[in-house]
Amino acid sequence: MTAITLPTERRSKIQATVRRAGRVLAWLVLVGIAILWLVPFIWMLSTSLKDPTDLMNKSWIPTRLAWENFTYAFSYGMWEQWTMNTVIITLVSVIGTVLSSTLVAYAFARLRWRGRDWLFSLVLATMMLPDVVTMIPRFIIFAKIPAFGFQGSRNWINTFLPLTIPAFTGSSFYIFLLRQFIRSIPMELSEAAKIDGASELRIWWSIIMPLAKPAVAAVAIFTFQGAWQDFMGPLIYLQSERLYTLQIGLRQFEHAAGGAPAWNWLMAASLVVIIPVLIIFVLFQNYFIEGVQIGGSIKG
Repeated sequence: MTAITLPTERRSKIQATVRRAGRVLAWLVLVGIAILWLVPFIWMLSTSLKDPTDLMNKSWIPTRLAWENFTYAFSYGMWEQWTMNTVIITLVSVIGTVLSSTLVAYAFARLRWRGRDWLFSLVLATMMLPDVVTMIPRFIIFAKIPAFGFQGSRNWINTFLPLTIPAFTGSSFYIFLLRQFIRSIPMELSEAAKIDGASELRIWWSIIMPLAKPAVAAVAIFTFQGAWQDFMGPLIYLQSERLYTLQIGLRQFEHAAGGAPAWNWLMAASLVVIIPVLIIFVLFQNYFIEGVQIGGSIKG
């Protein structure tokens, strides 16, 4: 039997048709996923603009745009103080995580010392521990550490310390991500700097940090989102209302409407709270996507 060979022109047309069909299929899948993720946001926007009497209406389109919900939502509560608390915790967490993770990643990627690979494996092993498992031990530890310099606090509980200080101990996932990225930077740059008399810290700050900017930016963005949207941490460690964060402040709407949740006020406040996260993502989406690509393509 002889194999049937298609003319080159016809084969090219078939391949082009297949490619176009693949692109259309991929586009439809992406649109479907985008719609799936946008539905909760649209529901939040719709609910935030409804009257209390309109909340039980199954229609997503409000009968009247109740813009006053945004005013009412922020008419009571210490929102300015809660915003300041959230900003402080988030900025300190970002700075601490970036500095500590890059330093540790640099030590694992560039320096040669005894037990380095074994300790790096141990760091990776901590990624297998769910955060829920270590929640109670951490609380006990923080409850036993004295809080020097904090009036009214005998330990770290009811202070920002449990939410900020751990950031300066690094993150195992970020250390792994940064280590893999730093290893891709040519070693000759560090050797040339050493010949000129640069110390390891100088090499880390002046050479590695600028060249690792995409990975560092991705770590900063992920840390910002995690700290800004953190609910469990502040719920466990913060007890005074003046120390609440925005995520804890949103809980005041659970019983705001005669013992029932005031969904229209809650959604209005939630929209305002997530605006900084949306702005950060829009401004630095290239770094965000690049960071996801780095995390998905890194190799041992």
